Amino acid sequence: MIITLIGMPGAGKSSAGIKLASVLGYEFIDTDKLVIDDSGKGLQDIVNDLGDIALLKAEEQSIVSMELKDNCIIATGGSVVYSEKAMNFLKNNSVIVYLEVPFGTIVSRLSNLTTRGVVGLKEKGLHGLYEERTGLYSSFADYKIEIGRKDKVMDVVKKIREEVML
Repeated sequence: MIITLIGMPGAGKSSAGIKLASVLGYEFIDTDKLVIDDSGKGLQDIVNDLGDIALLKAEEQSIVSMELKDNCIIATGGSVVYSEKAMNFLKNNSVIVYLEVPFGTIVSRLSNLTTRGVVGLKEKGLHGLYEERTGLYSSFADYKIEIGRKDKVMDVVKKIREEVML
């Protein structure tokens, strides 16, 4: 089984993905790392130097060119939902799990917001992005996992395993 985790920056996609992959003995793929490796630049550097659209294109290219094999967990960048092509690729090749985290929790987790390479942050602000993206995440998700403020990584892993029956 291939599982893709989607959600806002700070939702815990990478942390939960790493732990879930470890527990299941699966491979872990972080699409942000793929973008960095493919471009040779940090995400924020891409946004600063080339703009949001360049980061979206780099993210889409990195995702659709992945050679997927069974038994892996994919953690995506939060902006992946802006690419229908990338989301269709993921939807056709994996089970998509949306980590739904309350806005206040996202805010409390993001101390490095201005250095993360968040698409649309300057124009819309974090709350505007949250409002815009939550519907997109829900529309692509096969499963939605509600994450509480006090949930630890293992709590999230347990919720995913129960919901997806792993």
